[in-house]
Amino acid sequence: MKSFLILSASLLFLSCKGEPDDKNYANGGPVDSGPIDISSKIIIETSMGAIKVKLHPETAPITVANFLDYVDQKHFDGTIFHRVMSNFMIQGGGFELKNDVPTEKKTGDGIQNESARTKKNLRGTLAMARTSDPHSATAQFFINVVDNPNLDYPNNGGGYAVFGEVTEGMEIVNKIKMVEVGTGYLNSLTPDGRVASGPHQNVPLIDPVIIKSIRREPKS
Repeated sequence: MKSFLILSASLLFLSCKGEPDDKNYANGGPVDSGPIDISSKIIIETSMGAIKVKLHPETAPITVANFLDYVDQKHFDGTIFHRVMSNFMIQGGGFELKNDVPTEKKTGDGIQNESARTKKNLRGTLAMARTSDPHSATAQFFINVVDNPNLDYPNNGGGYAVFGEVTEGMEIVNKIKMVEVGTGYLNSLTPDGRVASGPHQNVPLIDPVIIKSIRREPKS
């Protein structure tokens, strides 16, 4: 796991892979994309209810193709929302519970950041999380719970790529954003594949918010 350090409240926190923040990064990277079904829709089944999402392949073709690849691999089954901020966003898709400890799952390589052409980070939109490398997004994503213009291109050295929007279930998102959070330990992956445990902020502490599955919505 590529990561960076944040000093907060006199404690050293290892930043979760791909978390959006207020730092400035550089843009650039390869471009590659396959054919996408422009009518793609998904259903995120969580322990608190279902969230329906319309994807944006017309503005984020690489991002949508990558995300649907993880969906079809069932990568998200049993993962959690490991970072929840009621006035910012809810982030998930990268950690699963092992012996009750959130543990990061292995992913493929990062993809090109398409934020220069994607829609804005408005309330209810989904965007890709990443590290300080703007082209490091893999599977982790977040749902904006407020408008976050600071995450749009060209802010943060390239912004965060929006690839979908909630069409049903925003009340579920609002329930998730209000869970009790605090400092919790996560098992993260280091670049050489080792597991490193460390404290993280804004982790749900009492009841984990589980992503039971993410599936393509059947066409009617």
